[in-house]
Amino acid sequence: MLALTSATGKLGSAVLNAILDNNLIDPKEIVVCTSSDPSASRFDGLRSKNTTIRFNNFDDPASLEAAFAGCDSLFLVSTPRISMDYNDAPLWKGREAHHRAAIDAAIKVRVQHVYYTSLGFGNPSKAGVMRAHIRTEAYLNELREHGKLEYTIIREGLYNESWPLYFGYYFALKEDKRDEVIVAGDGPISWTSIPDMAFCTAKILSEPRDRWAGRTNYLSQSMTWTLKDIARIVSEVRGRRVELKIASKKEYEDFYVDEMGMERLSVEWWSSTYDALEHGECDIKDPTLESMLKEASRKPKPLDETIQDMLK
Repeated sequence: MLALTSATGKLGSAVLNAILDNNLIDPKEIVVCTSSDPSASRFDGLRSKNTTIRFNNFDDPASLEAAFAGCDSLFLVSTPRISMDYNDAPLWKGREAHHRAAIDAAIKVRVQHVYYTSLGFGNPSKAGVMRAHIRTEAYLNELREHGKLEYTIIREGLYNESWPLYFGYYFALKEDKRDEVIVAGDGPISWTSIPDMAFCTAKILSEPRDRWAGRTNYLSQSMTWTLKDIARIVSEVRGRRVELKIASKKEYEDFYVDEMGMERLSVEWWSSTYDALEHGECDIKDPTLESMLKEASRKPKPLDETIQDMLK
């Protein structure tokens, strides 16, 4: 039995759909763990396939144990509660606290293998967003060394669909009137679409555990685009020029806090991401994803197609 956390989130739901759409795992062998009401009608389709739906909450260890009971594998999607990481959170005070709670609960109910979704930056990393991931990876490695658990770390690439976040919080898309987008750095990024990552993740989950045991693999395509490339693509799609301005970290933070009204702690936490881009951390050359897609007669979706789809 395989338990999947965050199965209604962007990545989790895409992985679940990839499993079911491609008949990779018997639905009866899947436990969908959700912080929503398991009896909600949104899960009727899964229930009709005899998939088990269970409640879990990262702040409630007992609920985690109950959700994972009877499972031998756990697909652990990192928690999205980024505010836990603010102010350079010390060890076990950031998001890794939620991850550890899930891992410890899994061990208690005799789960044998954890598949953990990390992120496509370096290790060590200059990006604050990676701190909780690296701490979680280290904890999993410690447990494996002591024979308590097996793991597979899947470093999911930077989502094609997340380009607006990196491109100066360009979330208004069609309504954004800026002619200049301010960022705090730039560099090559191996952008990868959620459906491509989800398919390959689902394949990993469906294959014999020993094939991926103890491994850390990136799921990223090898082609890269910079934020400057995104400015060019956005300009072409919108029919008017949008410039990229690379500012100092302080200027970047002050602009988005003072001019755009964003929360300072959030902006300061995110700004270190640009140090990582400048350092080339997101230029990934792991062939895993492209090899798996090729076996399925698929090609990675280019970033420019995703931008066009989102802006049109």
